[in-house]
Amino acid sequence: MPAERIQAAGSGQVPRRENGRVPDTVVITDPDDERIADYRALTDVELRTRWEPPHGLFIAEGELVLRRALRAGYGLRSVLVDAKRVDQVGPLPAPVYAAGQDVLEATTGFHVHRGVLASFHRRPLPDATDVLRRATRVAILEDVNNHTNLGAIFRGAAALGMDAVLLSPSCADPLYRRSVRVSMGEVFAVPYARLEPWPDALRVVRAEGFTLLALTPAPDALPIQRLDAARRARPALLLGAEGAGLTADAQRAADQREVIPMRAGVDSLNVAAAAAVAFWELSRVSDGT
Repeated sequence: MPAERIQAAGSGQVPRRENGRVPDTVVITDPDDERIADYRALTDVELRTRWEPPHGLFIAEGELVLRRALRAGYGLRSVLVDAKRVDQVGPLPAPVYAAGQDVLEATTGFHVHRGVLASFHRRPLPDATDVLRRATRVAILEDVNNHTNLGAIFRGAAALGMDAVLLSPSCADPLYRRSVRVSMGEVFAVPYARLEPWPDALRVVRAEGFTLLALTPAPDALPIQRLDAARRARPALLLGAEGAGLTADAQRAADQREVIPMRAGVDSLNVAAAAAVAFWELSRVSDGT
């Protein structure tokens, strides 16, 4: 990239190309610049958990995720981009800040190899009842607090026909950067809500006509492929945290316990993998495919 395009040019602006593809961009040379405060210490999960939801923002990483958040209607606060990739983002409806990798890494705490970070405004979460009334198949997550697993579950839900995701109060934030990245932005495509108080609010799900199906490796659970048609009509699949699985209270609240049959002595799957298998089975039969 020509040097003149990443210089402050006196006013802190990167000159716009004649073809209009390069946005007006403010060059940042100081990691402590308050204009990029949204992007500080992105690897500190505890700090970001305290900072992002109360301030009504989340961070999207990578151009693809940025575009999907925009298409989903989230309001853009700002963009922070590797100065070598200014061409990549094009004109956007918010300030675009450019910096070298040294400044990006000092600000965020990691090497920004995707080259693009964006800060978005959060939206108020819908009521669980409203989400349920627009859905036919839902996933309900209990204590899933691993951001990678959460993002993978959302991606599977979007790909395999689940209409919504409901979260127990202890679940991780779907809009945390790692969850968003692992989901490839599909957290923006799948409606979700918090379900509380837990587990009493599961009665709300049943009241909306759903059958509560608890996925568990228990040997006495029914193989999921043998689930009868009546209970497949409006399934609400309960999934527990990695390792611990569903609590006894959640299993007692279910209408049926289901298991994915295993072979070769394997006793269970990662929760995201198990979710994908179960989503496929429920969607396949419901769709008649």
